[in-house]
Order: sequence, then structure tokens, then C-alpha cells
Amino acid sequence: MTGSSSGLGEAIVKMLAQEGAAVVVHGRDSVRVDVIVKAISDAGGRADRTLGDLTTVAGADEVCGEALANGPVDILVNNAGYYGSRGWLDTPEDEWLNAYNANVVSGVRMIKRLVPAMRERGWGRVIQIGGGLSQQPMASQPEYNATLAARHNLAVSLARDLKGAGVTSNIVSPGCIRVSAVEDFLTGVSERLGWGESWSEIEAGACRDFIPNDIGRLGRPEEIAAAVAYLASPHADYVSGAMIRVDGGLNRSIP
Repeated sequence: MTGSSSGLGEAIVKMLAQEGAAVVVHGRDSVRVDVIVKAISDAGGRADRTLGDLTTVAGADEVCGEALANGPVDILVNNAGYYGSRGWLDTPEDEWLNAYNANVVSGVRMIKRLVPAMRERGWGRVIQIGGGLSQQPMASQPEYNATLAARHNLAVSLARDLKGAGVTSNIVSPGCIRVSAVEDFLTGVSERLGWGESWSEIEAGACRDFIPNDIGRLGRPEEIAAAVAYLASPHADYVSGAMIRVDGGLNRSIP
């Protein structure tokens, strides 16, 4: 799984290991990757490590080579990516290219290197971690919003290409999830808007004024991991080209 040394990726790779999958933890920081590998091993799971920058061809080659060292890869979860924070006028054009490379082409590199063998074996899973901003983008982070939409689109295109192969391609679309980066961001917003100082006050204020949803709280990483675990399992054999929203009703589906 790409980008699995912290946040959503950490929760997903740990749950997959708990469900019996032999996982490969990927990141660019060896210390953080090793911490996750040890935690999985200590809990009785099976985990290997791979380090590399997926925004380069050489990095993708290295990551895939290490991932395949101990056997074939049957499940690919593309989570690694870039997260912008600026607006339309102050996001340089080069940043659009960098974001597209990090969030879209990096996943394409992994697909092209790992999915052909899944097709030959007649079974496999490809899961993109997308997001609600792909359907309902904000004014800010325009390059990030656009790359999420591309992730969703490529997953459906891949599903069509894999027709009859025994390999499925799907998307999990998280809403606003309580990870450290989101906590830090919302704490800063709270200082400006006066939601309060405790996390319960900040979360309530955010879900009232900033990211309203039907559940009234932020999502938890484990809730995203559960959706990925379902799509990765044999129970999802009949699901392909689909998007599972895990966002508390933040985004609305049109019938």
C-alpha cells in the first residue's frame, strides 16, 4: 500500500494486516515505516517495508521491486499523494504539474507495474483513495481538487479495461477524517473563529460551520480502513468501477 506510514494509510495497512493480508508498508521516511512494520509484526501480522519516491520512474521501479521481493502483489491501494493549501491565484502553474504527478501519475506508475501480473493470475484488487472534493470542490486547493477527480476517473476507466479479468478497480472517497494534519488545521481555524480550545468544541464547531455532515463529527481513519478491507475481500467480487463514500453524508449523491 502506498503512503502507509501515517494517517489514513497507517490505519488501512494495519486493518488489512489484522484481516490476514501480508502487507507492504510504503513511505519515504524509514523510521516511520519501520515503526508501522514493527507494530503490525508485534500484533501478529505479516509486514514488509519499501521506501521510495513514487513521483519518479526510478522510485516507482525501486518500490515495486522491493514489494515483489517476497511474492506477488494481489492488492494495490494507492493512497500516497500531495495535499495543497493555497487558492487559485497563489498556486503556481508548476504546482499543478507537481500535484498531478504526485496524486495521479504516481498511482498510474504502480498500476502499470503491478496490475498486468494480477490480470495474468486472474484475481486482484486496485483501490484508489479519493475524496469528496472530487465531486464538490472548494474554491481553495484547486489543483488538489482536480487531481482527486482524476483519481476517481482513472479508477473507473481501469475497471472497464479489466472487464472479465477477475481484477476489480474501485474508489474509497473519505470525507473530513480526524488525522493529525486535519486536527492541526482545524485548531488553527478555531483560533480565528472562536470555536473553543478543547477538541470536542473544535470538532463541534467545524461540523457546524465548516464541514457540516449528517453524523455531526469527523470520520475516523479506521472507518476508511473498513471500506478498503471490504473492497479488498472476496465479498466484493461483484463490485467494480464503484465509489464508496465514507463521509458522514457530507456530499450528496444525485439519483
